[in-house]
Amino acid sequence: MTPVNRRSVLLGLTAAATLPALTARAATNHNVAIQSMKFAPADLRVAVGDTVTFTNMDSAPHTGSAKDGSFDTGRLSKGQSGTVKIGAAGDHAYFCKVHPNMKGVIRAG
Repeated sequence: MTPVNRRSVLLGLTAAATLPALTARAATNHNVAIQSMKFAPADLRVAVGDTVTFTNMDSAPHTGSAKDGSFDTGRLSKGQSGTVKIGAAGDHAYFCKVHPNMKGVIRAG
């Protein structure tokens, strides 16, 4: 291999190795308000690795708890927030452990 060809191959390999780092997407935080005994929005689309912050605006305590146990904000009093990380693709149904009729879904893809 000539010096010019060797240099071209090395530059190509270096560019290919750094491309994923250049195209990596920073995680985004999404917000879900808990208000009037509802999650808003109740249906949320996110990317894997994103975070979701639940903020309780009701006077009653609430949680944001995945049905499959993959995340749980813990009990949130009025004005408190809890942030969870979405670690897997798919639909993650969630509810409030204090008020199980309150439901939502986070769709990660």
